[in-house]
Amino acid sequence: MKKDIAASRRQFLQQIGATSLVAASAPLSSLAAQEKAEERILRYERPVSANDTIRLGVIGYGVQGHFDLATALKVPGVELAGICDLYTGRLDNAKEKFGNELYITRNYKELLARKDIDAVIIATHDVWHARIALDALAAGKHVYCEKPMVYKISQGYPVIAAAKASGKVFQVGSQRVSSLGYAKAKELLAAGEIGKLNMVNAVYDRQSSIGAWEYTIPKDADAMTTDWDRFIAVTGKQIPYDGKKFFWWRAFKEVGTGVAGDLFIHLLSGTHFITNSKGPKSIYSTGQFSYWKDGRNLPDVMSGVMQYPDSPEHAAFQLTLQVNFISGTGGQEVIRLVGSEGVIDVIGNNISVRHSLMPEAPGFGGYDSLFTFSQRIQDEMKQEYDAKWTADQRKRPVKADIVYKAPEGYSDHLDHITNFFDAVRTGKVVVEDAAFGFRAAAPALSCNDSFLSKKIVHWDPASMKLVV
Repeated sequence: MKKDIAASRRQFLQQIGATSLVAASAPLSSLAAQEKAEERILRYERPVSANDTIRLGVIGYGVQGHFDLATALKVPGVELAGICDLYTGRLDNAKEKFGNELYITRNYKELLARKDIDAVIIATHDVWHARIALDALAAGKHVYCEKPMVYKISQGYPVIAAAKASGKVFQVGSQRVSSLGYAKAKELLAAGEIGKLNMVNAVYDRQSSIGAWEYTIPKDADAMTTDWDRFIAVTGKQIPYDGKKFFWWRAFKEVGTGVAGDLFIHLLSGTHFITNSKGPKSIYSTGQFSYWKDGRNLPDVMSGVMQYPDSPEHAAFQLTLQVNFISGTGGQEVIRLVGSEGVIDVIGNNISVRHSLMPEAPGFGGYDSLFTFSQRIQDEMKQEYDAKWTADQRKRPVKADIVYKAPEGYSDHLDHITNFFDAVRTGKVVVEDAAFGFRAAAPALSCNDSFLSKKIVHWDPASMKLVV
């Protein structure tokens, strides 16, 4: 009976593409992707034993902490063991959701000291990521750390070393690297579907106050309810209480990393995954305060240009980055891979492939200098061209465009968090470890450095070092 069910499931998956992408052109559908999709659906058909149970702690229970926890609890065998947050209202919220018996604290070290916690999600303000990650690894916890992995480039090296020495799973939370859509784009690029890559245009625009991080500030917020002194201690500075810096923190360089750390990082991690890149060699960024003039000191419109060198993984290409928080598009997220023979657009978890191939024959006539020659030379050269190149050689070859769509309800966030817990259970290597996370974080943070200094930042992607 079980064999019949498995066979039926396999047939169903192959018919609809399952959680692999559904393609308009079947020949390019990947059987390997279908097998992977089948594995993802069947993964937890077996019972989850007590030995498989993972007890989870959450450090930072704001917007992303809520989303991460909700997704984590969809994975069978994951149990919530405790929540830490500095704002009392969020601890009240946790009790309301999960009951009065839930362990809560405002001191993350107390949560890390608990023996009944196996893994933690770190979803705090950026300025706290590295400190808490190091303490969590030292306490023997597996770590899922939200992006960017670090607040400063200098913090990356000790986190990488600690993750490696700990023997624990460390995964960074940029979920697009676990997306089936990105996996298909990676496959197509490697197969030469758009020829040789030479440029990537990556855009993440928004057009709303919430998108611009103007989150609702609770009416009871003050220095006491937010534990302001503990919060700001990590900066090493005496900063007067400011509700915006606590709740709109991404907009302030003292505690956040702006559009670069919030959204450039997604575009970078996605691009690096698709291209197998280790990173750029030069980084330049510029920005402006266009609309959200609310006291923020990091821009609401920002662009970056990065040059990626020739490497064993890929040919040289240029990456342009864009975030516009008052975009008339209404908001968009797209990574466009431009090659010599076409374009792959990665839009969310869906991708489209368009081709444009050059004819074999060189151009001749039309918007050309030919008509400026004497008529005799024109006639002679046209006769020679016609004799050398056939009509077919002068035509652009035509190749069908393709659209791949993820199935309705597909979640790369669920896949990414599932991959983390699978690694905790089996010891498999995660796709976004500390080194991968740092290779995306460092160029993103360098965009802020470039914007503030108005200089080009030089980076060695192989050694992961700034070049002075």
